[in-house]
Amino acid sequence: MKVILQADVKGSGKKGDLVNVSDGYARNFLFPKKLAVEANAQAMNEMKNREAAAKHRAEVELQNAKDTAAKLEGKTIKLTAKAGAAGKLFGAITSKEIAEGVQKQLGIELDKKKISLDEDIKSFGTFNATVKLHVQVQAKFYVTVAEAAF
Repeated sequence: MKVILQADVKGSGKKGDLVNVSDGYARNFLFPKKLAVEANAQAMNEMKNREAAAKHRAEVELQNAKDTAAKLEGKTIKLTAKAGAAGKLFGAITSKEIAEGVQKQLGIELDKKKISLDEDIKSFGTFNATVKLHVQVQAKFYVTVAEAAF
């Protein structure tokens, strides 16, 4: 009997899979526990619609990531910080501060966890930064750190 799994079933398959199982296993175990539904025309149609919706959602996310990357690529984010006499910063510029700077200056919201720096920012100057917007999309930009006016 062909069934569509509603949850992961050890030994049978993952949620959403179309699998062939014995009639008794389906009737006595899978159906009563609502782990599967019979693969009739309606269930097959719903499964195809779910797959199409998931594919469309993935395409939209990829396109949004590409658009954001195009806006951000090659831009320079200017940040200010306090420093000691030797030009060394008190602390360091973090990815959280960079994400806030991008939000204020460009209006693009970034996840601080997805920003990576080539090196720690502990002095004034211009530094390279990369943000991973999607599995397939990365954007490189620059962070310029200047001395804060007192």
